[in-house]
Amino acid sequence: MNAQSFSLDTGGERSLSVTAGDSPLFTYVFLPDDVALESPRPYIHPLRTLGGRVVTAFRPHDHVWHKGISWSLPHVSGENFWGGPTYVHGQGYVQLANNGRVEHEGFFSLDVSATGVEIGHTLCWTGEAGGRFFHERRQLSARIVGDGRAWVLVFETSMKNVSGRTLALGSPTTAGRENAGYGGLFWRGPRSFTGGTILTPAGSGGDEARGAREVWMGFSGKHDEFDAQSTIVMVDHPENPRHPPQWFARSAQYPGLCPAPFFSDELHVEADQVVRFRYAVVVADGPGDAGAAAELAYWGREALAGQPA
Repeated sequence: MNAQSFSLDTGGERSLSVTAGDSPLFTYVFLPDDVALESPRPYIHPLRTLGGRVVTAFRPHDHVWHKGISWSLPHVSGENFWGGPTYVHGQGYVQLANNGRVEHEGFFSLDVSATGVEIGHTLCWTGEAGGRFFHERRQLSARIVGDGRAWVLVFETSMKNVSGRTLALGSPTTAGRENAGYGGLFWRGPRSFTGGTILTPAGSGGDEARGAREVWMGFSGKHDEFDAQSTIVMVDHPENPRHPPQWFARSAQYPGLCPAPFFSDELHVEADQVVRFRYAVVVADGPGDAGAAAELAYWGREALAGQPA
């Protein structure tokens, strides 16, 4: 597929959509209309393979604050930018008055080029009571990889602490809940992917992968309605804080992946400090085993390095 065939639909009031040829790849909702309890923030849904299969879920009934792929932080010095209740040690999950929001400010780039599409976005992280936490510059880019066999989404974020104090980024695990270290770039897969295969450099399996430190992790699942499978692989950039990260991974209860830099230990961001993260998400049609996932991860690493694939 020729990268020149990429297009970016900017006609929506709340979202942007990216297409390659006749294949819609993803919609980026930058002005969500979620209720405050769900910590409104931009998200990507639907996310599709080149063959048109949807590989994300939106507001699943078990966790309505899960929105496709989103950059979500559950514990930021007492504020919840994940959605829903907050884990409190000794009490479990408690609904607090702390559901912050990530607000659209503007776009600094909306480009279609020979190598794909790039979206540059500025955002403000605001607490439920109104205080500002972070100013964020975010970039999303898409390109075809593997001679047209897959495509890759690169997610980059630079977050400046504008709160005037040191902020602690953590997870339910840093708050006291064992092996629940979610927080960061979180993918929620379709319900039909439940029970699917989690893929790592060490092999394939299920929920036992949760908490492992790996440079990449993937998920392969089956679709309803079609006799088809799809695979995604998420790759952590080597310069990310805490690389390689621990991963929050789920298959048995629901399909989910999250390279979680704050899984077991808080990351402290000083006033005016900028913290940066970069990830590749490779999306492919077809079933995945450890070997196929390793190849997808290779294409993701090449995309992160800015190399042709």
